[in-house]
This record gives sequence, structure tokens and C-alpha cells, in this order.
Amino acid sequence: MEKRYSEMTEHELRQEITTLNDKAKKAEQMGMVNELAVYERKIVMAKSYLLDPDDFKAGETYELNDGEGTSFTISYMNGIFAWGYREGSDRQKEEEAFPIALLIK
Repeated sequence: MEKRYSEMTEHELRQEITTLNDKAKKAEQMGMVNELAVYERKIVMAKSYLLDPDDFKAGETYELNDGEGTSFTISYMNGIFAWGYREGSDRQKEEEAFPIALLIK
């Protein structure tokens, strides 16, 4: 039975990230786009558990690591997820959640 990321030690998380990176590279080489996306999301989740959620505060604005330079303001934290709103979006402001590994100070 596999452990949840929340139950893993820092060493186990780092090993898992290495394994997932290898699997992601293979999926990319084989052109398996959907599988690659799954591995990339798992990597972000595992990396989030290596960070301290207390370092991320409500009311602070971060850059989203989405390749677009989007700003994201945190409303509140729930575990490793930051809930809040993207800035400068044309669409209606909807509350969204992102793993903290996607936030850049």
C-alpha cells in the first residue's frame, strides 16, 4: 500500500519526486501527453509538501508559476493549498486553489 505524500518524510518525498521526474521524461519521449500532465501534477503536489504552508500568508500576492506571469492573491490557506484570486483576469473573478509549490514570491 502506497503512502500519502502527507505521511512521507522529506527524504521519501525527494525520492518520489526523482522517480516521478524519470517517469515524466519517459512519458514525454513516448508522446504520452496525458500521462506527462499527471506526473507533472504529482511532482507539484510532492514539492508542496516540502514547503512550509506557514510561509504563505493571506493577503499576500505571489506570481503563479504558470508561464504567463499571472499574479495571485491569497485569501486563505487550507493545508498545502492557497485559495484566492488571480489578478488582471478578464473573466469574472472566481476563487481558485493552487498548491503552494506553484507560487513564487
